[in-house]
Formats: sequence, C-alpha cells, structure tokens
Amino acid sequence: MPSSAFLRRPDGPGLTLRPSLASPTTLPAYASLFRTCFPGAAIANPAYLNWLYAENPSGPVVGFDAWAGDTLAAHYVCVPVETMLAGIPCRCLLSLNTATHPAWQGQGLFTRLAQATYEMATADGYAAVYGVANANSTPGFLRKLAFQAVAPLEARIGIGGVSHKRAWPDVCASSMFRRRWTAASLRWRMSNPLNPVQARHLNGQQWGFTARTGRPGVVAYGESWLEQPDHGPDLPSSRSPLGLRVFLGLMPPALAAYGRFVPLPAVLKPSPLNLIYRRLGAGPETLDPGSTLLGFLDFDAF
Repeated sequence: MPSSAFLRRPDGPGLTLRPSLASPTTLPAYASLFRTCFPGAAIANPAYLNWLYAENPSGPVVGFDAWAGDTLAAHYVCVPVETMLAGIPCRCLLSLNTATHPAWQGQGLFTRLAQATYEMATADGYAAVYGVANANSTPGFLRKLAFQAVAPLEARIGIGGVSHKRAWPDVCASSMFRRRWTAASLRWRMSNPLNPVQARHLNGQQWGFTARTGRPGVVAYGESWLEQPDHGPDLPSSRSPLGLRVFLGLMPPALAAYGRFVPLPAVLKPSPLNLIYRRLGAGPETLDPGSTLLGFLDFDAF
C-alpha cells in the first residue's frame, strides 16, 4: 500500500495527483483513457487491466494519476517484480503503462507522475525501476528521469534454444540483474488474458516459454531459471508450438548460444528496444549489460 504521506497532493491549477489504484472505480477510468489515447489498443481490455493491475502476486501496481476534478488527465504505473540485484533478492518495479489525455498533453505530466511514483516507491522500499523503451521514448527517460541506458536488446529469430544449459547455475549466481521467478509469479504471468504463455520443461530448473507474436508461424521464445527446483511440477507444461522463434532480450556471453538464430530481419523487427534502469533505494547505481539476464517474460513485449 502507498505510504500515507502520498495519499493526495495538489499539482498545478485544477490538477490533483493521487496514487494509482487497482479498484472497480479506477480501472474503467484507465481503460477509457487508453481508448482515447490509443484507439484500438488491446491494453484497454478490462480483464487484462484487472489481471495486470490487481492480480499480480508481487502486489498491485505502483503509480500516480493526474485528475482534473472527476476527469483522468494522465496516468502512469509500474508493476512490482521480484529480482536478484547483485546477488541480493530485491523488490523492484517494471515501468509500464502511461497515457496523457489529448487536452492535457504538452504540460510535462508524465515526468511529474513518474517522479512522484519513484519518490513514493523509494519510501516504500523498492530498490530500483527498470523498463524497455523504444527509440522515441528512451531519450526522455534518460534526460528527464535520470535512467541508465543499459543496452539495446538482442533481436534474433531461429529454431531450438538460446542458451548453454550447463551455464545457468553459475550465470544466475553471478548475474547483476535477473527476474526472480517463482511458480506463483510464473503462473500469473502465463495467464495473461490477451496472450497466454506456454511453458516447457527443458533441464533441471530451466524452462522454456513461448507466446504468440501476431505473425503466423512465428512465436516469441525465452528461457528462465526457477528459484526452487520443486516449483517446476506446479507449472502447466506443454509442447512448444511449431514455427520460428523470436528472442528479444539480453544474456551474458557465458550463457548465450545463438547458434541457430540469426539477427531479426528489418521487416519483422520492432522499433529498436533498449533496457533502461534507475536506482531507487538499495539497488546498484548502474547495471553491467554483460551481467544482465532479460527475456520477453520479464517485460511487456508479448
């Protein structure tokens, strides 16, 4: 829950900043704002917003809204996640949804909402915030919000796997950043109502994951390591769908094995994506891209 010091604060003439809430009254307002700002966008789906904002086992979203009376002028939220930062279990945030109503654009509301969010999150014990930003949004995060540009994501297509299976234990133990997945958090992530994720047991604590990309015969693919060996049997395991696999993410050199993967052709490639990071509390000041693990499960690509 947000700290009481942040329950309400005025911000500019006619605007009030309030912490975002995953409630029956606010979720429809968020969906309406998304429909206004992004006509036809899937994120306005009420079931999806309830899943993302309210059902996450790591906690409800953390963010701020700008209200002009009863009208939602702008919205920004981050999703709580469990991570390993420099070998230490930490609560972090994944920077995610933002929207500003056309009538209030150009007033710097996103920056003000983000700053309020990070201030509150720091007070509530979050160690860091990270996100994946495209080429257009990356400069704003760097200049206005003091994020680090960690590295551009690898974007490859192919068949088979993307890692040296025997390297997982050592790489996970020495990595500077990785998501700390448990059976509960993975079951939640896999139940995305817009794009369910399928899992397949690969080896020991290593699992492979796939999701639709919207292109026939092409699936998103990633691999992850479960924190506890006994979590695996609780996951619904299935056959990997046939077709080419797209990998978006980062892997340390000791782990990466892209032998049957090639760089993604321009016709399939999304806008260049960059991992961005900002320390909030106990997290390291910066991340080393060569010691960072990131796959599509760890952000909102699919």
